[in-house]
Amino acid sequence: MTTQTATPTPTERVEPQRSRPIRVLGSAFAGTTLEWYDFYLYGIASAIIFNTQFFHGSTPFISLLASFGTLAVGVLARPVGGVIAGHIGDRVGRKALLVVSLLAMGISSFLIGVLPNYESIGIWAPIGLVALRIVQGLSAGAEWGGSALLSVEHAPSGLRGFFGSFTQIGSAGGMLLATGLYGIVQALCTEEQFATFGWRLPFLASGVFVIVALWIRLGVTDAQEFRQLKGSGAVEQAPVRQMIARHPRALAVTTFLRVAQNGIYYLVTVYLLTYLKQTQGGSGSVLTAVMIASAIGLVSGPFWGWVSDKVGRRPVSIIGYLGIGVFGWAIFLAADSGNTAILPVIIVIGLVFAHDVVYGPQAAWFAEQFPVEVRYSGVSMGYQLGTLIGGGLMPFTATLLYAWGGQTPWLITAYLSVLVVLSVIAALLAVDPTRQRSPRTRNQESA
Repeated sequence: MTTQTATPTPTERVEPQRSRPIRVLGSAFAGTTLEWYDFYLYGIASAIIFNTQFFHGSTPFISLLASFGTLAVGVLARPVGGVIAGHIGDRVGRKALLVVSLLAMGISSFLIGVLPNYESIGIWAPIGLVALRIVQGLSAGAEWGGSALLSVEHAPSGLRGFFGSFTQIGSAGGMLLATGLYGIVQALCTEEQFATFGWRLPFLASGVFVIVALWIRLGVTDAQEFRQLKGSGAVEQAPVRQMIARHPRALAVTTFLRVAQNGIYYLVTVYLLTYLKQTQGGSGSVLTAVMIASAIGLVSGPFWGWVSDKVGRRPVSIIGYLGIGVFGWAIFLAADSGNTAILPVIIVIGLVFAHDVVYGPQAAWFAEQFPVEVRYSGVSMGYQLGTLIGGGLMPFTATLLYAWGGQTPWLITAYLSVLVVLSVIAALLAVDPTRQRSPRTRNQESA
């Protein structure tokens, strides 16, 4: 689609001073860190505390399924949030949606921290929890696409993978913050204190974090590419519909590029906590390993994004997907061996050298599948549908597969292997602009 450059307004003339690269990268990292901090808090709490606080099923198994069910509800809401945000973001702008999503996530998390439990208000407790989880899901669905596009669209073409990775490492930052605060609270509280009030403290802290992230985000504006499109009057009136009609292949590709990476992440960071609690009596080593991997991920994410700028998204990602397939089997072999020392090492290696290899370049690769006029809609819907299929249903599905497999994890690993195959096929079908440029051109763009 041909666009014309609009005459810059006074606001646009000063924008280069407001949207310096360091501010753009800081906004991407700070905003997504808070979003995923809130989202992962819920995942951790659903595995270790929500089943006793909010769900009184006839058996622990039913209570656990109900707890993981509310986790899935949030993920079910994410594609809806992505569709709404895509429609508005492709018409109005990326930044406006990001401010709203940040406030919605922070407020809903704070309210979870003050929500009375089942013993206090009965059935209204799980109803309130589900309602707030839906708000979280809508917010997360809106957040990623806008943050990814702000960082990628501000980047030089030869550094899109690197710039986009700062949205990605917000996930590692959020997980590090969530697991770190939960670890501190559990260490300082007795078991009774943690069940009474300790688990609420990390949720309440969200109210403070949102102020800092909002201040950083308000200093960034939409990239020139989108402003030119909007200034020319060429924005789509129904971007979601046009994206589905004109770019169904790109939507399918981005959806399945996501499933294996997100599947292994939810398997390790949510379900494995429950699995080890049931089979080994505790899961503290997993949280420690995830914290270490998340800290390393703050560096490995940008590194793998940069590598993908040099050699292409496809070869880097396929190596990562194959690593995820091996990683899934290795964690359960180690868990069932009873060797508690080797499992954290496997988790750290697997997350850094398999998961992060895929996740680091993902924002740039998704954005490269769609033209600017439907890009927010495309990346949001593909990302969130992939999250739903691969990750959001993983703890619930894994719980069922474990029971159906005779209390063994091998149906779970087989399921993950199917997700890996789907992601590899999507990687082979995806457009890879980095591979289409000559090595000389790539080096000039990166200079």
